[in-house]
Amino acid sequence: MEGMAETRGMHERLAAPASDAGEREAFARRTAPGSHRWFECAFLTVLLLSVVHSAFLQSYRVTGECMEPNLLAGERILGSRLAVSQGISRGDVVVFVPPFQCDTALVKRVIGLPGEVLEIRNSRVFVNDTHLDEPYLRHSWHDDRSAERIPDHTFFVMGDNRDESSDSRAWGLLPEANIQAKAWIRYWPPHRIRILAP
Repeated sequence: MEGMAETRGMHERLAAPASDAGEREAFARRTAPGSHRWFECAFLTVLLLSVVHSAFLQSYRVTGECMEPNLLAGERILGSRLAVSQGISRGDVVVFVPPFQCDTALVKRVIGLPGEVLEIRNSRVFVNDTHLDEPYLRHSWHDDRSAERIPDHTFFVMGDNRDESSDSRAWGLLPEANIQAKAWIRYWPPHRIRILAP
């Protein structure tokens, strides 16, 4: 009988912490930090992504036919603001505020760079009297333009669907300061995901 009493006493001693408030609090302190750390990590990740997005990336929705078939109406792209500070190259697809309308954003391809002489002969672009190879074009187009030197800090931009594009041929050169972002990736729709920037 004494052995049984000792066993009950042992069980009672093992069960005691569950009824002791101080012990329960210590137990809570030992188990809670893991869940708190997970929450803090998730929160900081979301915060960091939000900061990166607002500082370096911007989402845009494509409208119109001017960049077909490479960009279609309704598709969504991410533009990199940071990439603009690293320089603009020929062939870059850029998002910008046009000089004639400050409340909208357009997307076009950079064709002519500052200091170059650009000319269009029989729907073929010549830069510094050398024919420009444009493998991204899929639609035929029709235009001629006399030779023009592009001033510093400005760019000549055109859409890929030239006959459906309002661009530098219509409203003039694009000031560098008006460029908001380089198109970096098309992320919507999923079956058309593609890196756009080289």
